Amino acid sequence: MAPPRYSPGMPRYTDRHAASGVRDALPGLETWPSQYPADYEVAITIPEFTSICPKTGLPDFATLTVTYVPDRRCVELRSLKEYVNAFRSLGIFNENVVNRVLGDLVRALEPRRMAVRGVFTPRGGIQTTVEARFPRMEARVEAGAPAATFSARGSRRRSPEPSSRRSGSGGRPKAR
Repeated sequence: MAPPRYSPGMPRYTDRHAASGVRDALPGLETWPSQYPADYEVAITIPEFTSICPKTGLPDFATLTVTYVPDRRCVELRSLKEYVNAFRSLGIFNENVVNRVLGDLVRALEPRRMAVRGVFTPRGGIQTTVEARFPRMEARVEAGAPAATFSARGSRRRSPEPSSRRSGSGGRPKAR
């Protein structure tokens, strides 16, 4: 079988391309103390996200959505804007953008739950959507055993058993 053909001006992907932007320095994320111990959800939409493709040098455009349930800390939005704007000159793949943002925010906030979704503008007729969530399933679950999750601080806890309160209504009381 013949190797795949690439255009003569385009180098093949390398490990350097794949790791580009993953560990580069970015502005710090500031936080402030949440004033409410009960669960509430914060959704932040960033409709003008841009980064650079590490292989072609062309810009990538996306709408990023960060959704999280705070534990003790919330992200300060001005610092988030500076952090996000630093990606404008950073060569990084779409998948790495979403996972990098999730990892940096989880380290700064230690939330109860978080999801980062990137909907990238089509290039070459291909549209990419990437989503990463915290907590991630870290342990392999034996057949029949309840799933285990990890808190932001890394402590293991059992997943709650399903209950009628959580099924179907998302934990909210029924409207009367």
